[in-house]
Amino acid sequence: MILTFYKYQGTGNDFVIIDNRDGIVSKNNTKLFARLCDRKFGIGADGLMLLEQPQNDGDDFVMVYFNADGNESSMCGNGGRCLVAFAAFLGIVEDKATFTAIDGKHHAEIKDGLVRLQMQDVQEIEKYESHLFLDTGSPHHVTMVERLAEFDVQNMGRSIRNGAPYFESGSNVNFVEKKNGNLFAVRTYERGVEDETLSCGTGVTAVALSMHATQQVDQEEVDIDTPGGALKVTFKPTPEGYKDIFLIGPAEQVFKGEIEC
Repeated sequence: MILTFYKYQGTGNDFVIIDNRDGIVSKNNTKLFARLCDRKFGIGADGLMLLEQPQNDGDDFVMVYFNADGNESSMCGNGGRCLVAFAAFLGIVEDKATFTAIDGKHHAEIKDGLVRLQMQDVQEIEKYESHLFLDTGSPHHVTMVERLAEFDVQNMGRSIRNGAPYFESGSNVNFVEKKNGNLFAVRTYERGVEDETLSCGTGVTAVALSMHATQQVDQEEVDIDTPGGALKVTFKPTPEGYKDIFLIGPAEQVFKGEIEC
């Protein structure tokens, strides 16, 4: 079978995307997804997404996301933004979109070349002496460090991701350095990719909320510098946690291609 695919990136977080509205690809074909994401023997990507027919009233499409290891994964923020841009490219949506992902319904808007993706509300942030933990659609460990540019994200991230209390299920791991005001630099080790990625949408969302929860910032808008580019997170704090959380940044098509499967 000759499979048509598209390559997208959002601040360096890159994805293979397949228009699967006709069901041409089985969601059980995890070996294929892993091969397509392989940077040596396939296309190369941090993850793969299928855009599928909507199942719920009011939805424009369904997002199905797989990690680079081929396994279906929890929510991917940058992936969601790229899939909205892809849906606009296909003519499914114009400047607004509603879709369902593994963590529920999402709303998004395309404006001034940026995709604003509404994330799920967050009601609990666990605070520890050395770090914070929260779920922004995917689980995230957040810790402050110094000299982030020189930090050993690969080894330290792997150690935390596989250690207590995460073990086999694992957690994404974010290392954060405050730059000034409401600007923070972030580097992320992603489970499923098992490596540092240039950007992680659910990760920077977790960082922004964590920085507000620990009074590192008092604004309801946080700017994040990742190795792949700049993202912004806005939110509304409430007595129950955080709502109206938006992940904002660019999402671009890199190329279209065909591959034999």
